[in-house]
Amino acid sequence: MSEELQMTVEHTEESMNKAINHLEAELVKIRAGRATPQMFDGLVVDYYGTPTPINQVGNISVADARTLTIQPWEKNMLQPIERSIIAANLGVTPQNDGSIIRIFLPPLTEERRKEIVKRVNGEGEHSKVAIRNIRREGIEHIKKMQKQGLSEDLASDAEKEIQTMTDNFILKVDKHLQQKEKEIMSV
Repeated sequence: MSEELQMTVEHTEESMNKAINHLEAELVKIRAGRATPQMFDGLVVDYYGTPTPINQVGNISVADARTLTIQPWEKNMLQPIERSIIAANLGVTPQNDGSIIRIFLPPLTEERRKEIVKRVNGEGEHSKVAIRNIRREGIEHIKKMQKQGLSEDLASDAEKEIQTMTDNFILKVDKHLQQKEKEIMSV
């Protein structure tokens, strides 16, 4: 197999791995009944006019299985943190006692669990679409190389390799989704 063709296949695999890593990061943010500081990953607070990640303006810790606390480095950050959490629409209400913010996670109802599973499946579908787009780009690149003189057999083998890779990554996505669904639906 030519070097350029091998690089195309490796680049495609690397991109698909990134799609899986992104899915894993998104699934960690989805609450499954237990309090985790990762719920607030990606949440930004207005810190003196600059959007700043919430974990850079305060300490987020788990008090118990259903309670998180946020201790801001500066007292005047309590209101912006509180507003940011409310605006994020995470399904929780922050409680500000003047020095610390507590977030109590309500127990998940069956209906809420099903909503969360739908959200998880939506994230999975985004990942599958991303993986299929990566496959399409890889195959298009191989077809361009074929027009530039790559043999049909090598191109066909590389396309089959990319398709097999795609199928494997789609199975990984399905496995992650089943695992997260099981975690959410267990009481």
